[in-house]
Amino acid sequence: MKLMVIVKATKRYEAGLPLDEKSLSELKSYNELLTKEGILVSKEELLPSSKGVRMQFNGPEPVVSNGPFTELNELVAAYWIWRVKSMDEALDWAKRCPSSKSTDFALELRPMLDGESPVPAAVNVSNLHEKEAAKRAEALGLGSPKFENGHELLIAGMNQSYMFVSRVHIPSQWQRFMPQVGRIPGRVGQTTYGVCSTFRSDGGFEYLSGVEVSQTDGIPADFSTVKLPGQRYAVFTHSDHVSSIAKTIDTIWNKWFPESGLKHVEAPCFERYTEAFNPQTGMGGMEIWIPIQK
Repeated sequence: MKLMVIVKATKRYEAGLPLDEKSLSELKSYNELLTKEGILVSKEELLPSSKGVRMQFNGPEPVVSNGPFTELNELVAAYWIWRVKSMDEALDWAKRCPSSKSTDFALELRPMLDGESPVPAAVNVSNLHEKEAAKRAEALGLGSPKFENGHELLIAGMNQSYMFVSRVHIPSQWQRFMPQVGRIPGRVGQTTYGVCSTFRSDGGFEYLSGVEVSQTDGIPADFSTVKLPGQRYAVFTHSDHVSSIAKTIDTIWNKWFPESGLKHVEAPCFERYTEAFNPQTGMGGMEIWIPIQK
């Protein structure tokens, strides 16, 4: 879908005051990331309303008045045009806007009439290798995976080392972690992540139960962070009970990947538990993200 992200005016903007160098640098980096991830279609910045003219149609003849205009909450300072898969994805990107730290900053997200069509399949399955890999996944009972360009994420939470045989204790790590989620400052969204990283030759690995955060400042000393790079992923939906997710992961790595024709990237793989996941029933909203080469 395509939408307009409207940046509402502020007193500083209406006064014609430019952003400071730090804010400009952060905004530039944000726009570069939006472009890199294929989100940004276009962007424009407007001059203050003092430079504008308003035409009001109250009768047979329009009434023209010069700015500035006083309805600050109705004025627009700038806008982006984004192309995203859903409003949830748009909201996730909006939360990353560096200006969101300001108390008088507001964005308005409006889907566009010419952007309601579903994202073409070619965006999710970008080449012949991925199409064939998707067919192989279906044959193994894994369903048809999506192929997505994930953006960079910073995950903070509880980390522990495991061997293959000891991974049965991962659920108890989640039980210890979830009551402590409130201790993590700067949390972004309600999704939780189970990140596997630092794979060792003896079969050991690190597993982090965590949430996305906007910064490392204030993270409790007994928690760890891991960065998920922005790259290509094969994304599998796990539709059964959460207790069988390890079986799905084993099928992906031991049966699907060797025959997929795709190449693995040395980067963390992770489980993603969306807001649709019900911890009481252990069902819904579970995804497995496997890093692959483009």
